[in-house]
Parts: sequence; C-alpha cells; structure tokens
Amino acid sequence: MLSEQGEEHPVLRQMSMDDLPAIIEIEHEAFTLPWTEEAFRNELTMNHFARYMVLELNGYIVAYAGMWTIMDEAHVTNIAVREAYRGRGLGELLLVRMMEWAIELGMIRMTLEVRVTNEPAQNLYRKLGFTSAGVRKAYYSDNNEDALIMWCELPVDGESGNGKEA
Repeated sequence: MLSEQGEEHPVLRQMSMDDLPAIIEIEHEAFTLPWTEEAFRNELTMNHFARYMVLELNGYIVAYAGMWTIMDEAHVTNIAVREAYRGRGLGELLLVRMMEWAIELGMIRMTLEVRVTNEPAQNLYRKLGFTSAGVRKAYYSDNNEDALIMWCELPVDGESGNGKEA
C-alpha cells in the first residue's frame, strides 16, 4: 500500500477506550444505523465475549472490526473502513486478522450477517471462505432489508487454508 506520503504500514491492534471517537466517526460514515459510543463502551467494558480490533495507517485509525466469541464460534458484529480508504485491501487485511485471532482463541467457525444488497462485502467474505447459509428477513430496521447469513469453517491452528492462497 503506497500513498503520496510514501509507504504505509498498517498496524493492527486491540481497540481501546481512547479509540472510541475515531470509531464513532467511522461508524457514522459506514452505516445507516450506527452504534452509539455507549454501545461500544459497553462492548469494551461489560461484554466478556467481545473482541475488537483497529487498523491504523501512520497512527490514524482507518478501520475496525469486532466479534463475539461464544463457545467455539465467532460472530462478526461489525467491520468498517473509512470511505477514503476503501478499495485498498484493508477490509480484507482486517478480517483475515480477525479470523486468525478467532483461531487463536479456539474458535472453529465464524459467522456474520451482511445486507443482501452489499455485493462488495459478500464478495470479500466469499473470497475468505464464507458461504451463504440462509436469510434473516427484514433484519435491518432502517429499511427492512434482509440479511444474508454467512458461515466459514476456520482452519485448526497450524493448518493452512480456509480457501485462500497464502
């Protein structure tokens, strides 16, 4: 990833409370039904199943993702990239790292919901080994759009794969 300023090196790290103002900006930019700061605060402090990560470029948070890890399943709660940084492979980088983190935590499969009209996201998920498993009717309350349910079997730690090339 190159920019006009020179080479950028993405940094992936766990989200902290200090990240919330940037996360809320991204949330409002990416979603018609953005989560509140209080919702994220609760995720970080009260939800023992929640795991959140940010992606920084040159110290600037440009993306984030979250998941709940329950039993042996990881449920992606949200993933978003700032509009100006989309189309650069950052969402894929972030999701791959979330999948690796899920494996490290002992998860064997991952699931998520995505709007049926969000083809770019669906294409990314398919590329990373997710397959369609059903539809949640009228899942999104802003427009009653359906959500496609997608699942991915995660490789056992140490295995290669999940359908993507190294």
